[in-house]
Amino acid sequence: MNSISANDLKTKGVSAIERALEDQPEVSLTVRGQAKYVVMSREQYAHLRECELEAALAESKADLDAGRFVKESVEQHIKRLAKLAA
Repeated sequence: MNSISANDLKTKGVSAIERALEDQPEVSLTVRGQAKYVVMSREQYAHLRECELEAALAESKADLDAGRFVKESVEQHIKRLAKLAA
């Protein structure tokens, strides 16, 4: 992953980011030589978010299939949470 220094970002602005993202999906921003942030296009972010949501859905389905869930009323749920907090 290529990087952009904070100084380049200050002097060149968004054009430095746009240039860096032309040939890669994300770029790191460095501050004092250390990678601190990652910048990506909105499309790349949406793709990663969709992957994250699909993984969460798969995990939930696996929990259901394995019986790792509780079926209870709202009142029972609140009582169970109160016991856990105590």
